Amino acid sequence: MATEIERKFLVAGEGWRRAALGPGLPYRQGYLPNGGGPDAPVVRVRLAGAAGVLTIKGPGLTVRAEYEYPIPAADAAAMLATLCVPPVLEKTRTRVAHAGLIWEVDEFAGPLAGLVLAEVELARPDQAVALPDWVGREVSGDPRYLNSNLVRAGAPPAP
Repeated sequence: MATEIERKFLVAGEGWRRAALGPGLPYRQGYLPNGGGPDAPVVRVRLAGAAGVLTIKGPGLTVRAEYEYPIPAADAAAMLATLCVPPVLEKTRTRVAHAGLIWEVDEFAGPLAGLVLAEVELARPDQAVALPDWVGREVSGDPRYLNSNLVRAGAPPAP
C-alpha cells in the first residue's frame, strides 16, 4: 500500500524564495463529489503544469493511504471542468531544499489568495525534521488545512 507521511506548516516569511529549486509550477486541482463523510476517501484531479494526475487519498491527516496515477492532461482538464465540485483550487507550487529534505511551498490564488503553506514528505512519522526559519505554526493536525477542505471553505481558515 502506498502511504503518504507529511507535515504541513504555515509559511512565515519570504526566505524560502532564496532556496527555491526553480520557478514554481502552476497547479489546478479539483475533487470529485464524495458523500461519504470525513473518513471517506478523497479523489483529486490535478493539472500540474501540463501533466494530469488522478489521486486517491484515504482518511487521516499526517499519515494516510495515497495512490497517484498519471492521466492525459486533456482528461484532467475535462474532469476539472465537468466532474469536480466547484471551485477549482489554484496555486503555484515551488520546491525548496532545506537540511536534506525537499519542501513544497504552495502559494494559493483566487479565494484562497494570501495563504501560503509548506509541506514536507517524510519516510516515517517520527522522522526528525530541521525546520527552516521561514516556517511558522504547524497545521498538520488541523483538518481545515487539507486542500479538499480549503476548497470547500472557499477562504483561508481564521487564525
